[in-house]
Amino acid sequence: MDILALKQKCDAAGQAHLLQFWDQLNETEQSALAAEIQHTNLSEAHDFFLSVQESLSEADEKIDEHLEPLESAVCGSVARTSSEQLSKYWDLGLSAVSKSEVAVLLLAGGQGTRLGVSYPKGMYNVGLPSSKTLYQIQAERILKLQRLAEAEYGKQCSIPWYIMTSEHTKEATENFFSSHNHFGLSRENVVLFEQSLLPCFDFDGKIILETKSKMALAPAGNGGLYKALRDRGVLEDLIKRGIKSIHVYCVDNILVKMADPVFIGFCLSKGAECGAKVVEKTMPKEAVGVVCKVSNKYQVVEYSEITLRTAEKRAHDGRLLFNAGNICNHFFTSDFLQKVCLKENESLLKHHVAKKKIPFVDMNGQQQKPAAPNGIKMEKFVFDVFQFAHNFGVWEVLREDEFAPLKNAEGQPKDTPTMCRHALMSLHHRHILAASGRFTHSDGTPYTDIQSNNNIAQNGSNGQQSHEEVETIVCEISPLVSYNGEGLEKVVKGKSLTPPIVIDFDPATCSPIISQHESN
Repeated sequence: MDILALKQKCDAAGQAHLLQFWDQLNETEQSALAAEIQHTNLSEAHDFFLSVQESLSEADEKIDEHLEPLESAVCGSVARTSSEQLSKYWDLGLSAVSKSEVAVLLLAGGQGTRLGVSYPKGMYNVGLPSSKTLYQIQAERILKLQRLAEAEYGKQCSIPWYIMTSEHTKEATENFFSSHNHFGLSRENVVLFEQSLLPCFDFDGKIILETKSKMALAPAGNGGLYKALRDRGVLEDLIKRGIKSIHVYCVDNILVKMADPVFIGFCLSKGAECGAKVVEKTMPKEAVGVVCKVSNKYQVVEYSEITLRTAEKRAHDGRLLFNAGNICNHFFTSDFLQKVCLKENESLLKHHVAKKKIPFVDMNGQQQKPAAPNGIKMEKFVFDVFQFAHNFGVWEVLREDEFAPLKNAEGQPKDTPTMCRHALMSLHHRHILAASGRFTHSDGTPYTDIQSNNNIAQNGSNGQQSHEEVETIVCEISPLVSYNGEGLEKVVKGKSLTPPIVIDFDPATCSPIISQHESN
């Protein structure tokens, strides 16, 4: 171990304090710290800090005068599109799936701190009757879509699933998938890769020591995707497989449609190299970023970056002028990814700054947990590459059908496990009603409060739900039975179903089975 070389590296980056406890460390701790320093580009990280100092000073600057609404030519909406056109989008997207030209890419590097768990968020069980985790639900949606494409086009296909983890989530995620036999997916089609970490800095530009022998490190944000795609060989693998369209999304949305053929088809029909799925923002103060244009470039603008006056602007039809709420659900062509992953383009993505309370060791080597923010974490956002897009597409979907994120522990006003569970059961409830199924109580009387699930799904997503108990029709449909409500008529039409019910897939007979309290 060359301690002199370590000192020179730290000194050159203005980080000599990283070795202040060196003589107090045992050999194992010294090796760990040396490896961390050797594998971290300290000078580059410090340059990042210097570049974000300006961002810190301009954090409250508004960009209203540079904002432009999206042009109608790039926009589409599931609610304002005919069923015939939606079918055309579906067919176009499903055809691409059948040719094994579509992949899904999951952003799963977060630690689930707000949720209050010590394991990756994808392993979370929100309390569905089946006890399925987010990972299992998503894996089964991929399997079902593959089967739909194979049935329609008569040939085998695959949808590779790329999962970006972090140092904090990779091992647990690998073990979880392995122990569950990758939920029926081919092992070679579930590709895990790790995003990079960046040091956390105090406000004076010094890297924070978490312990005497470890720097405080944090994932470089979901925008670290592009560097990871390039450096981990994933982009090369995508190209080798012949992938042309990539659906990118976050792990926490329980309603996400994996490789949604309608979204894929919409983007392909537009010739879009980059696309965003959005929900309508109906309240000016809703804390969600909006997809728009800034100085003639596509961008996601955070709600805190614009004034209330701009947020309240409305178009001629009465809708908010800036209403395309970002849900981190994106489409990219492989050609576009190749372009943005070039080092000269990826390096143009600016770091965003978050002031955080970061545990540290003081000058005496004592661990401290600060009561107020004492440093910053730097991260890039996945949607920052929108600026490179010349052909863009924005597809608006219904919030209650496609967006219910899991962010917070129970007891918080929104985005909790209960709200996610109710949102999914509400969707399944509506699928069953649309397929002419009926819900009855155990005495045979029909359910009358059929709006209870819908209310909780819609209001919960906006943070308006009260903590009062609301009657919920407990029903769950396995993704292996239906991807988005299709094929349910032959299962439930004309039947009276007594909750709780689960419509599952029987692998022995390859057919759906209904488990319920009572059936008439």
